Amino acid sequence: MKKVLLLPHGTTGDVLPFIWLARHLKQGGHQPTVIAASVFEAITRRAGIEFLPLARDDFEEMTAHPGLFRMIEGTRVAHGYAGRATGDYAAAIEAWSVPNGRPGLLLAPMTCFGARLMREKHGIPLVTVHASSLLMNSMHEPPLFIPAFRWLRKMPLWLRTWLLSGPNPFDRFAEPHVRKACADHGVKAPRSLRWDWWDSPDGVLALFPDWFARPQPDWPRQLLQWDFPLEDLSGEESLSPELRAFLAEGDKPVLFTPGTGHRHARRYFETALELVQALRCRAIFVSREAGQIPDGLPASVRVVSYAPFSLVLPHVSVCVHHGGIGTLAQCLAAGVPQLITPMSHDQFDTADRIEKLGAGLSVLATRFSRRTALPLLSRCMHDRSFRDHSAAHARRLLQKRDVRPLIAWLEARMQDAHIHPIAPAS
Repeated sequence: MKKVLLLPHGTTGDVLPFIWLARHLKQGGHQPTVIAASVFEAITRRAGIEFLPLARDDFEEMTAHPGLFRMIEGTRVAHGYAGRATGDYAAAIEAWSVPNGRPGLLLAPMTCFGARLMREKHGIPLVTVHASSLLMNSMHEPPLFIPAFRWLRKMPLWLRTWLLSGPNPFDRFAEPHVRKACADHGVKAPRSLRWDWWDSPDGVLALFPDWFARPQPDWPRQLLQWDFPLEDLSGEESLSPELRAFLAEGDKPVLFTPGTGHRHARRYFETALELVQALRCRAIFVSREAGQIPDGLPASVRVVSYAPFSLVLPHVSVCVHHGGIGTLAQCLAAGVPQLITPMSHDQFDTADRIEKLGAGLSVLATRFSRRTALPLLSRCMHDRSFRDHSAAHARRLLQKRDVRPLIAWLEARMQDAHIHPIAPAS
């Protein structure tokens, strides 16, 4: 039995895969603890997982930023937030270690620079967890960080390699904070976050199947590629009686969600209302921010703050969403066609992959209007091929893999707690 620290970073969609990992580690006899922003304490503890909140975090500030879900600006905001959190994660790991001893393993995304700092300082094994295909550096299949990157894939490999060989331009927003944290801990700072600290030498875990993102020759050699986690807290959450009644009383509705972390999506829902009125269909709007929802909604539209997608999606006709990997995976598992409205981050890459799988269509969020989205949503609702392709991928995901080889792979990277114990901070 080993003690494992899981250090998710980001919004709910970024945290849920780590709750999934923690569940299976606990079932395998280990002691997992999640360290993250305090806003995630309730859902983590409800899943039966120990939780330690960061002593200081800027999560609310980040999600309140109006540019978080804008192309280019969103990545700048997210990288700045990740950089500022470096010292906070490092402090939390060391504080946890005083009463608990040295952890046997750290699991973290590449944006949790504090986890990598603790690996370099204390030698604690670290597995980098990539929940999104965008995070797989490859010259053979450059991820679509922005739509224009489609042109990169058409270029000769040598030209792609030359163009992408420089540092990540967004690292400059995180790097000053990472360098300060390294200096505070007496650790040599990386020359480049992208090339030196992107993937842990101890192991990389990719939580998406190979039929969704094919392995590339230049992916890390220490990689394990797995399936989508499909974690949505459905074991702890249920559909409200009101939502169950709504789903049962008429035709399948269209579900709209701009993402759990989006707090500036009023125009998105105004457009959604225009679409459902034009199509005369029912709809579910998912939003935790009441101020995003238009006034005077008809009875054919139901608003919910949260609903486990594995429970609600089998009852909808189409899911219109931002392109978050968690929502996308749940749609595939439910066999539901998707209309993706990518805004920033990994969403352009995931939208491109859904179109190639024949499971849906996409339109940029900046072009999401009644005029541009109406014909696309109508196609997703009525073109049988989208549902057939989605159903085929759902059958793939029904064949769930035995998770024991994944846990064994993680165990092979764990370390005994008595090796190089962590001394209390002076």
